[in-house]
Amino acid sequence: MQNYSLFTDSELSDSLIEGDRLAFDEIYLRYWRTLHQKACRILNDEDEAADIIQEVFVSLWQRRNEVKVANLKAYLNQAVKFSVLKAIRENKVSEDFYDKLAKITGDLVFEDPLVFKEMRHLIQHLIDDLPEDCRTIFNLSRIDNLTYKKIALQLGISEKTVEKKMSLALKNIKAGLSLNLCLLILVEHVFN
Repeated sequence: MQNYSLFTDSELSDSLIEGDRLAFDEIYLRYWRTLHQKACRILNDEDEAADIIQEVFVSLWQRRNEVKVANLKAYLNQAVKFSVLKAIRENKVSEDFYDKLAKITGDLVFEDPLVFKEMRHLIQHLIDDLPEDCRTIFNLSRIDNLTYKKIALQLGISEKTVEKKMSLALKNIKAGLSLNLCLLILVEHVFN
C-alpha cells in the first residue's frame, strides 16, 4: 500500500485522473482545513463554508477525467474563491456579513492606477445595467452636465421625476460599487 501523504500535489493529481480514490482522500485531507478556514473568514458561517468546500471537492472528483490540474493548491483556492463569491451573490450569506465587510474595507485607499481603471470599468457596467430611464437621466446629468430642469424639459417629465430617477440611479451605482469592490478586495486578500 502506498503512503499518499508523501506524494507531491502533481503525483496526487495524476493519480486522481486515473480515478484513484485514495489519492482523492489525501487531497481532501491535505487541503480541506485551509480552504474551510479561508471561506469562514469571508463568510463568517462555518456551515456555509463547509458546504462550499464539500461542493468543490465533489466537483473535483466528478470532473477528475476532464481537467488536468497543474497546480492543485491554486486550483482549489480559485474554485473556493469563485464558489464563495457565487454564494454571496446568490444571497446565501447573512446580512451580518455585509456589515462586517463594510467595517473591514471602509478605510481602504486606492493608489494603484489599475484599481482606478477597474473601478471605472465597473461603474460603466453598473450604469449600463440601470433601467433605461434612469440611465438616460444619469447620462444627461453626469455626462452632458444638464440641470434637472433642462432634463425634465428635454424628456417631457417633471423635475421631481428626474430627481427621483437620478436618486435611484445613484443608489444602484453606489450599492453595486460597494458590494463588488469590497468583495473583490476581500476575496483577493484572503486567497492571496
